[in-house]
Amino acid sequence: MKLFADAQFYSLPRLTQQLFKSEIYIRVGNRDFEIPRDIFSSPGDSPNYFSLGFAHFFSTPSEVFPGLDRQTLLRPPSILPPAVPNRSGDVFADLLRLLQGYDVKIRDESHRAELLRDAHYFHLRGIEQRLIPCSTSHNLLRDRQEILIKLEDIRQSGVSFTTDPHSPGVFKDSTGTSKAATPLGQQEAAQNVPSGWISYQRPFVDETSCELVLELSSTENMKVDIAAMRATFWGQTKARISSLFQVVANKLNLPATMPLGLMMMQSGGGMAAQPVSPANSGVSGEKVRVRIMRDAWVEVDGAVVEWGVDEDEDGMASTSFAVERGSGRYLPPIKRWKDGEELYANAAWVVRKSQWRLRVEASEDDSSRVEVVMCAVRIMAHTEERFRNAQRGFLT
Repeated sequence: MKLFADAQFYSLPRLTQQLFKSEIYIRVGNRDFEIPRDIFSSPGDSPNYFSLGFAHFFSTPSEVFPGLDRQTLLRPPSILPPAVPNRSGDVFADLLRLLQGYDVKIRDESHRAELLRDAHYFHLRGIEQRLIPCSTSHNLLRDRQEILIKLEDIRQSGVSFTTDPHSPGVFKDSTGTSKAATPLGQQEAAQNVPSGWISYQRPFVDETSCELVLELSSTENMKVDIAAMRATFWGQTKARISSLFQVVANKLNLPATMPLGLMMMQSGGGMAAQPVSPANSGVSGEKVRVRIMRDAWVEVDGAVVEWGVDEDEDGMASTSFAVERGSGRYLPPIKRWKDGEELYANAAWVVRKSQWRLRVEASEDDSSRVEVVMCAVRIMAHTEERFRNAQRGFLT
């Protein structure tokens, strides 16, 4: 910093440029760091807190001494070296190791949260995406690559729509990429409505998109009406689901009632003052359509729900039903599915944790429109206050 002040004071542009291209020296917390400039070469990690700040600092010689008349200075003024006192030096050291290509052992979720917080603060978007908890795998039964990620970690740029083979209402552009026909809102026949699955690709990290398995881990922000096969959301979960459905509508070139970005909703002005609802996305109603098939793993009130076969008076298998594992007790029937399967359970489930695939298909109410259906992968729910109380912990 002293060299830089002198170079500016004596008008030495070559020295200024040399300092600009050299390593970045900075104090984070109580630790000093020497950061090579080429360390920010990974996608998403530049521009960042350092490259933007130092680029401005070293590239504005006319304003290097704010508030002072450079022509009247008798000596270079005292300039403090750059420092970030409100961040942890130990956490930043872990971020530097990640930037250098090394693996860092995540000790616990608290440590992960600290790394994510500081990666966001320093605008290291690539590192931030690498730190987000997720799981990618190849599902041999479905023959598809899948990615499991939490709802709050979804980014708009990573959402895409993968059509079913020979799906109607879809055309291929000159590059061979499948796209929804435009505009879908003016299509009148059900055969023109595309169908497919929502996919996701982590920005700056993944090279290809995978079928999305969405995890909802916020406790008691979702209730499923089994009789109607519709889900209702509350709080931030409702806001995030509405925002995600808005993104899906944009990917399908569908008109939406209002913008539902989380930043706009939190600002409280203009259209953001309107009630947050999936119904404003253009691909859902106020209550989101859900589907729970026999391939879903379901736990209700601590009991695993399985599928069985009921027998009619002639001893022939007639309907499907759910039975609690180990108890042999049949749950009362609620709804017959269009494909012949039925789900037997209590009428309302309070969902504690769940995982879902998102499918786009023709709406039940209007076959000329598309609708997002949440297809269950795994559900943990309860219907009784007693079971909820059993999950309570004691304050210590």
